[in-house]
Amino acid sequence: MNTAQQKIGFRVALATLACVLVLVVLGPMFLPWEYQEIDWDNINQAPSIDHWFGTDASGRDVLTRTLVGGRISLIVALLATCVSFLIGVPWGAIAGLAGGRADQVMMRIVDGMYALPFVLIVILLVVLFGRNVYLLFVGLGAVSWLDISRIVRGQTLVVRNEQYILAANALGASQVWIVWKHVLPNIIGTAFVYATLTIPGVIIAESFISFLGLGIQEPQTSLGVLIADGTKEMHSSPWQLAFPAGFLVFTLLALNKVGDVLRDSITGNVEH
Repeated sequence: MNTAQQKIGFRVALATLACVLVLVVLGPMFLPWEYQEIDWDNINQAPSIDHWFGTDASGRDVLTRTLVGGRISLIVALLATCVSFLIGVPWGAIAGLAGGRADQVMMRIVDGMYALPFVLIVILLVVLFGRNVYLLFVGLGAVSWLDISRIVRGQTLVVRNEQYILAANALGASQVWIVWKHVLPNIIGTAFVYATLTIPGVIIAESFISFLGLGIQEPQTSLGVLIADGTKEMHSSPWQLAFPAGFLVFTLLALNKVGDVLRDSITGNVEH
């Protein structure tokens, strides 16, 4: 794919993502139905003028619920990504700068956490603290920081032998000061770009957990909850699955494309 095609794809993905954000934030405000409101005269109603995406088995508007569910899924993903960023960046930077035994110990901890299934961690959190949307994004963020820490460590290993780092060490600066003043400013751009690539993964994880009944619960909704409900009615009312699933797919494609292009621009992998 050449540079012109990359730019066109990036602009399309960015425009799609902007539309998604506008829809999930402002869309429900302009729709005639609340996401919990029941239309008793239109139970399991196919898409119509009154309900563009149809209604579910309880008579609730699928369009409104899809937009509200998309909003909650994106909020969970963004907050979980922030948690993973705040944990993974310092961890990777300290490990890369320290080197030696400290680096080995810290990265073996990361390897050990890779072996733990994230679903098990979420189940344990649910058992200990109950079902809570905020607990969900903390749990997801506590797992998704592993990839960012590896990437930041690799970038830190690249800059640790730069002259300004060696000079700071020679002057007796503390490792924390060096990380804050010299390492982070030089790797934060790359870390941020790769953090954007974790958002689609967190959305999928949230959807999967909610699909299993361990995530978002009624009266709240999310794309995972809507897809789980839609699978129960997919033969008689396929629109209940098609619209939330389609919305999720378009959102993920746009996020992945934007993240890929940003990553390529940072790493210099864009083809000329």
